[in-house]
Amino acid sequence: MLNELAIRTCGLTKQFDRHIAVNDVDLQVQAGEVYGLIGPNGAGKTTLIRMLAAAEEPTKGEIYINGDRLVGDRDNSTLKQRLGYLPDDFPLYDDLTVWDYLDYFARLYKLKEPRRSQRLREVLELVQLSQKRRSLIATLSRGMKQRLSLARTIIHEPIVLLLDEPVSGLDPIARRQFREIIRVLQEAGMTILISSHVLSDLAELCTSVGIMELGFLVESTTLSQLYQRLARQQIFLTTLGEIDRLTAELNNHALVAGWEVLPGGRVQIDFTGNQEDCADLLRSLIAAGVPLSEFHCTQEDLETIFLKLGHQQAS
Repeated sequence: MLNELAIRTCGLTKQFDRHIAVNDVDLQVQAGEVYGLIGPNGAGKTTLIRMLAAAEEPTKGEIYINGDRLVGDRDNSTLKQRLGYLPDDFPLYDDLTVWDYLDYFARLYKLKEPRRSQRLREVLELVQLSQKRRSLIATLSRGMKQRLSLARTIIHEPIVLLLDEPVSGLDPIARRQFREIIRVLQEAGMTILISSHVLSDLAELCTSVGIMELGFLVESTTLSQLYQRLARQQIFLTTLGEIDRLTAELNNHALVAGWEVLPGGRVQIDFTGNQEDCADLLRSLIAAGVPLSEFHCTQEDLETIFLKLGHQQAS
């Protein structure tokens, strides 16, 4: 399963009049991955997801879901059964109860009893809404409504889940609850493609990321490779009044790109090495007799990398 592609596109393009929203995108998402799609507003993320969900017809190009081609002029009913799609603006029916709302969609997917009721109980437990099954949707909080929307999206047990800005407008607690559900779905073997502007959430969830800019997929890689290639290490340390000895040692270290003395005698170091290299630097400073009271390694986060890539594209 590791080498199987759950999603593959070839030259996928969508043009609206003279505007090209998605431009010649070759996307590959491995089965079982959580793939994060990021980019500014207008980059083409929603249009790409809509095409993957068969809600938008490509101008040209091909889409494959688990190796089977998604063709716009065919019924694709079997293929669509494998897809779960949560758009960012899907309406809820406030005058229905939670149970009746899910039951309605389960019937649309032709789930029969007793499996239908069993499935409703399963998804309500997963999204932590079992106690709200008889509540009107109008009485739910925004976070509960979003979890209910996710339950509706997975009621038919899809193997590929497409989520467009699912945590938009949610508070930190609701976002954490949503992340926990996504993790459970991934552990169950589902492939998940998710777009979000909350990059800290994606950094916690994703195994790979794709970055879109003006309709192009400008970057697509595993999160670990992205960090390794583009994230600088920074080291913060404090020495007990031995700045001269410290700077002399830093001058001799090839992986130290520069440093700055901060207020209070704390030193910030730009470091081009990895975690093992950080450990080597710490050992060498101690061996040289530099008295340290702090040594802390950090790595640039996904948001910093995204902004850095944006500047590179702009220049």
